[in-house]
Amino acid sequence: MGLLTAAAIAAGAGGAVVTAPIVLGAVGFTSAGIAAGSYAASMMSAAAVANGGGVAAGSAVAVLQSAGMAGLSGAATAAVGTVGGAVGGLVAALI
Repeated sequence: MGLLTAAAIAAGAGGAVVTAPIVLGAVGFTSAGIAAGSYAASMMSAAAVANGGGVAAGSAVAVLQSAGMAGLSGAATAAVGTVGGAVGGLVAALI
């Protein structure tokens, strides 16, 4: 593994961990709950209709809402960092 690859992996992992909360907020998963009129609100509406009026616990909408309100857990941070590092490594391999 070369220096460029190592730098790309580190940048991908770090960048993903830093930007994940920003992206969650931008799409409407905020610390105050789901923002009205946002993409997150549309997701919540669709999930509620599909589940007969409520959002199922453990669904993608529920997990993203939890992450938006409380931040990423340690396991979620590790997963986001791993995926970001993998993407950084792939980008370095393509360059």
